[in-house]
Amino acid sequence: MEPRAHHVIIGLFTVLAVSAALVFALWLGKSSADREWAYYQIGFDHPISGLSEGNPVLYSGVPVGEVLELTLDPANPSHVRVLVRVDKEVPIRKDTHAGLILANITGSMSVQFRGGTSESPVLEGNRNNPPLITADPSAFSSLLTNGEALIEKTEILLTNANNLFSEKNLENMASILENTRSATDSLLAQRAELLALMEQFDAAGVRAEEAAIKVSSVSDNANAILLEKVTPVLSSMDRALSTLQPALARLDNLTRNNEGALDAGLQGLGELTPAIRELRSALRNLNQFATRLEANPAGTLLGGSNIKEVEQ
Repeated sequence: MEPRAHHVIIGLFTVLAVSAALVFALWLGKSSADREWAYYQIGFDHPISGLSEGNPVLYSGVPVGEVLELTLDPANPSHVRVLVRVDKEVPIRKDTHAGLILANITGSMSVQFRGGTSESPVLEGNRNNPPLITADPSAFSSLLTNGEALIEKTEILLTNANNLFSEKNLENMASILENTRSATDSLLAQRAELLALMEQFDAAGVRAEEAAIKVSSVSDNANAILLEKVTPVLSSMDRALSTLQPALARLDNLTRNNEGALDAGLQGLGELTPAIRELRSALRNLNQFATRLEANPAGTLLGGSNIKEVEQ
């Protein structure tokens, strides 16, 4: 009797569980059918791998709908159009942003709406003519795209590395290293000669430095002589010539003004002639001294060798 009662209880529990599941499914279907939906089309200009029909649509992380259809843009097959439905009570505005987010670690993606201000008008999501919302770039998709590009570049780098370390290049590198080693051994063998040559260069540099010091000293001495002895003499001669010039001018005026008296007094010409001759001699000597001083200042002032001209 007891085994039959147990079977009856188990059967009754199973019937009740199935009935509850059917009632829940009917309620859920009725609730879904009773809800009002707004339809939107989201445009993606990049791949949307991981997104499929039935994936949830979120608004700031809260489920508000689902993905209905995925199609390619007829004008540009590289773009994707995703038709979604959203609870009509959720306001989707013109400044609302849409994008993809990672749903789980398996790579499944979800559509998510975010943003939208109360001042922006609400988009009317008609099923027959759903408004188009341009999706924002997906960080995850960009990461996948950049990862693929990085993998391609890594593959190219590895290929170039393999080409670099080919057998021919390795032989060339070995030959270069062998030549470098031979050149190094040759330099080491001639180390004594190189050291002697460097010492000679060092000694030549020292001598050149000493010669430069001597030349600088001679130049300083010559400059000092010119400044201390020649310059004062030239200044004195310039002052003497400046003083003599007015006297010669007065003498010229005197002779010009008294030309008649000089012609009349020929008896005084004999006394004036020696004085004029001496003055001319003095001027001639002064002119010769100035010429020698200009040609050889140091020799003239310091008493250099006197060179006499030989009359021909």
